[in-house]
This record gives sequence, structure tokens and C-alpha cells, in this order.
Amino acid sequence: MRYLTIFCWLLAFVSVQPASAASSPGLQPLELELAGLLADKSGNVGVAALDLSTGQMVSIRGDVPFPMASTVKIAVAANYLAQVEHGRRSLDDVIKGESARALMRKMLVHSDNRATDKLLADLGGPDTLQRWLTEQNISGLRIDRTIAQLLAAKRDLWDIRDSSTPHAMVDLLRRIDQGKLLKPWSRAYLLDLMAQCQTGRNRMKSLLPAGTRVEHKTGTLDGLSDDVGFITLPNGRRLAVAFFARGGTNRPRTIAEAARTIYDGFLDAFRRPFATALSGR
Repeated sequence: MRYLTIFCWLLAFVSVQPASAASSPGLQPLELELAGLLADKSGNVGVAALDLSTGQMVSIRGDVPFPMASTVKIAVAANYLAQVEHGRRSLDDVIKGESARALMRKMLVHSDNRATDKLLADLGGPDTLQRWLTEQNISGLRIDRTIAQLLAAKRDLWDIRDSSTPHAMVDLLRRIDQGKLLKPWSRAYLLDLMAQCQTGRNRMKSLLPAGTRVEHKTGTLDGLSDDVGFITLPNGRRLAVAFFARGGTNRPRTIAEAARTIYDGFLDAFRRPFATALSGR
């Protein structure tokens, strides 16, 4: 009865929403559950979650662009740290009166917009950051403006400038985690700051079990709530996740419920092969 209900929800969902790229076969029950959850919510929500060990992914509207808002700060931090690794910059460099280290902390822990634009300007601006992402073969994620320019512009939550698809954001996170963009010390430094994030406590973290390690970065505009990062499961497996929600009501709660559904769903998918094997004996 439960899966019949979810199937009915899914039929209603796909009749009014664009299709997403297919999820991994083993995660189709989770995709059904996510689809049912989101079909019951107002607004437009994009989700992607990737098991960093197996490469299995689940997504809803995974290829649809959403405004990144402050989640772009992960890309700014990664580019700056890559410059540090190549000896072109240092975390002790002073930029407009503050060290890069202090600016990085303000940007990732407290989502400070001025700190972000100082680091971005030092890197050469949005165009330079976009070129770096293109060189790394990261597609589906575009950076067009500074944070100040973004906030000063007329709000359009469907503008493809400064946007990312859920898949693209998860790909960026995967590359960071697997050392394709940063060396181990830079990766550890970045993830430690993301683990200290003080914003969005009512989003992906709020319904996860106490003690769950989450390294994340939020983004917020009028009518938009985002949360992206990493979730560590009790079995030690790590997920890269991206949640983008525009329009509608109570977006933080929608993100929280989707995050908990993903947490439980990946755990269930991990247990299922063992249960199948035992039942066949």
C-alpha cells in the first residue's frame, strides 16, 4: 500500500514537472519516495545525492539550473586554495586589511558577502573563476557576477546567470572530496570550515540524527533556499548532496525532510543487498 501511494504521487509529480536524469537502478525506491515527498510541497525543488564510494546517485530535477546564491562560495574557496597550492597566493596574504585566512573563515562559516567579494576580486573576478571551472571540465555551473552585483540586480529566480544544476554542484563536491581539485591538506582545511557553518541550521542538518557530521554551505535569496555539502552516514559512507528550492513556502523544512529521506534511503539501499543474500540461503 505504501509503494502504491508513492507511485500515485509520482504520477502526479511527473505530469506537472520536468523529468530529471535517471537515478541509479538501486536507488529507484528512494527516487520514488523523494518524488512523492516533493510532489506534496509547493515551489520548485532540485535535489541530487551521490554516494562517494560507489558512485550511485539519486536526483530530482538534477539537470535543471537553480540560483546558487551563497553556495558559490565553495567554488571561490576551492579556487583560492588551489592558488595557494601552486604558490601563487598564501592564506596569510593581506587583502584589503584582512588576511585571506580570516576572509575564508568569514565567507564559509558566517557567509560574509564582503569577505567573498574581496577574495573573488583578488582571484581576478567572476570571469577568472569561471575560466578555472571550465579548465577543470566542470559544466552546468556558471559564475557571472560578484555577490554585490547579484544582490543589487533585479531578482529573477529563473535567471541562468550565477546558477548551477544539482548534478553540477554534486560533481564539484565530488571532485573536491576525491582530491581532483585540491590536495589533502587543502581539502581538509575547506571541509573543516564547512563543518563549522553557522547558517541554515533549519535546513539539511535539522532532521538528521544528533551527531551526524555535516559539512555544508547554504545560500539564500528572497524566495530561494539552498544547502549543499557532505553528509556522513553511520556506516562511514559519505554523500555529496545538493538541495535547491525556489518559490513556494517553508523551503527550509522541505530541504530538511528531503535530506532525512536521502539519509534513510541510502542506509536502506546499503542494507538491502545483505538482506537479499541472506533470504536466498
